[in-house]
Amino acid sequence: MKKLLAILLTAASLSLGTGALAANINFVTAGTQSTFYPISVTVADLWNRNIEGMNATATPSGGGVDNLNQALDGEAQIGIANANLVYQSQQGIASFDGEPNENIRIFAGLYYNPNQVIVTKASGIDSIEGLKGAHFSVGAAGSTTVDEASVHLAALGLSLDSDLKTEYMDTGSAADAIANKQLDGAWIMAGTPNSAVAQIMTTTDSKILSIPAELIDALKADYPWYAHYTIPAGTYDKQDEDVATSAVKLTLFITSDVDEETVYQMTKVFWENWDLLTGTHKALAAADPAQACTDLAGVPLHDGAARYYREIGILE
Repeated sequence: MKKLLAILLTAASLSLGTGALAANINFVTAGTQSTFYPISVTVADLWNRNIEGMNATATPSGGGVDNLNQALDGEAQIGIANANLVYQSQQGIASFDGEPNENIRIFAGLYYNPNQVIVTKASGIDSIEGLKGAHFSVGAAGSTTVDEASVHLAALGLSLDSDLKTEYMDTGSAADAIANKQLDGAWIMAGTPNSAVAQIMTTTDSKILSIPAELIDALKADYPWYAHYTIPAGTYDKQDEDVATSAVKLTLFITSDVDEETVYQMTKVFWENWDLLTGTHKALAAADPAQACTDLAGVPLHDGAARYYREIGILE
């Protein structure tokens, strides 16, 4: 019923022209207490004030998978999700098994969520392979971090079930356990600097392991959303050298049924108010407008967004 209603609403909008199609944009990110919900409120307000005929609404949601399911059902037009989820939605795999969304497009790549693998120096672990036998947290049960640890270690022939003494803890609990000498380390996937990683590096004698470039390249063959990432020296206390690792980009996706001119205007307003957005919402400071079109797992840009990126010279 929801899909039928969405089709009828889209047909009605098309019959009224571009202005009507642009009039109703539902922007989904996460819950009201999340980092990105207030960002979506600000951005929707910018669109409403700067684009004629625009009626954008920021709506709380359950996060990336929910956002993409709402896009498939026609309930949302733009939302936030990691590049891996956008790719999986487009292809109809993993959480979206059997329901590909061929209408999904990229509005903008934002910033990277790198894998941060922290171990105590007392553990004697010097590499990812060395995690075999470690007493180690891989994130809260059901979290993206667990998947990240599983995928990386499986590529090295290691299993969470049989090769590690695995714990499933949230980042704060893992940091406390490491400080109390109950764990050898933890796998954390988050933007940098991350408070739990900072706590571990400040309160314990620990280090961040590199994820080798050759492992990331091997992963990209099956998981095209992975990117090479460097955690710069000095990001954390006692981190004296750059650390190479893998990362997945956080993106804004949009559906292809929003017309090109509208998306062009939306993209223009978004980036040309960047100083205001980053001044109001510090989380966006990690995003680099020059990298808006990179590491998107092969999911195409919306034509309207691509038009703006060509106009400003970051896309050929």
